[in-house]
Amino acid sequence: METENLRFYIQTRTFLGISPNTIHQELVSAYGPKVLSYSTVQKLSKQFREGRMELEDEPRSGRPVSKTNKENIELVRSIIEADPHSTYDDIEAETELSRGTIENIIHDHLKLRKVTSRWVPHQLTSYQKQERVRICRENLDRFLSNSWRLCNIITGDETWIYLRQIGRKASNSQWIGDGERAKTVVRRSQYESKMLFSIFFRSNGPLWIHALDSDQTIDQDYYINYCLGPAIEEIIKERPISGTKGIKLLHDNAKPHVAKDVLNFLKDKGVNLIPHPAYSPDLSPCDFWLFDYIKRNLTDQNNEDSLFKEVSKIVLNIPQKEFKKTFDMLLERMQLCIDNEGEYFEHLIK
Repeated sequence: METENLRFYIQTRTFLGISPNTIHQELVSAYGPKVLSYSTVQKLSKQFREGRMELEDEPRSGRPVSKTNKENIELVRSIIEADPHSTYDDIEAETELSRGTIENIIHDHLKLRKVTSRWVPHQLTSYQKQERVRICRENLDRFLSNSWRLCNIITGDETWIYLRQIGRKASNSQWIGDGERAKTVVRRSQYESKMLFSIFFRSNGPLWIHALDSDQTIDQDYYINYCLGPAIEEIIKERPISGTKGIKLLHDNAKPHVAKDVLNFLKDKGVNLIPHPAYSPDLSPCDFWLFDYIKRNLTDQNNEDSLFKEVSKIVLNIPQKEFKKTFDMLLERMQLCIDNEGEYFEHLIK
């Protein structure tokens, strides 16, 4: 529909006392969501209420409406600098430039692109960034010099897993036809059934999968007796001659993991601890790979027993090469952390 006809419709409905919101809804219903932005309808309706009768754009000296010139480029630049979240509709309403002109200015002249804000696990301090670099550099040097071997690492952590799966927003997008409705996904409540899993693995596969009873919490004693201890016993079964010789443990700095009794237990078992920087899930194989893998492949479960069986099945069916690949990836991530001066680096991984 031509611009003048749209403006005539808006003018007529405005004179009849119809609100801009209703007028916009009518236009969208008739011509689709791209017909005109609400801000444009609102602006035109206000002008018509204030006495404007012309349907054409008012001539403006020195700044052609649809041309890309220095003045318009600076105008668009100033709007974006004042509000980096500005949309095309916002800029169009404020400048009355055409959509094509605005796109040309933003992309070809200002060389800008809009990206979604990046979520990070923690606001790192300068000291924490320095520690991430220092620890990664020291750990990486030991691996590259063959003082440490990836095949001797065991790693583990805990995660909550729900019986009902809702997936991520991106995974819930779908194509629909005219007249069809997108499915709805109900948010989880704080009371939904879930289980806390503790999982340990190494480069040749899983070691130990444990699910806590609903009335249990992990403290240092529970961690030793039901999580870490059984994982180390599995290592000893696999290596009856060498036992834990050369074995290194990589886990994060959660309180049960760094308790004095846990450190003493590891010392008694001859297991050395790999330093892990604080607030660094991007350097933990459980966080950056395994837990997400499980949840992406998990379906809804009826009860805790079926959830445990399904989680175990998923982990046990992961090809061995994927476990090895994850530990190779750990070294790459250490280098990325160093190169990025301790900042989170997930956005750099393709």
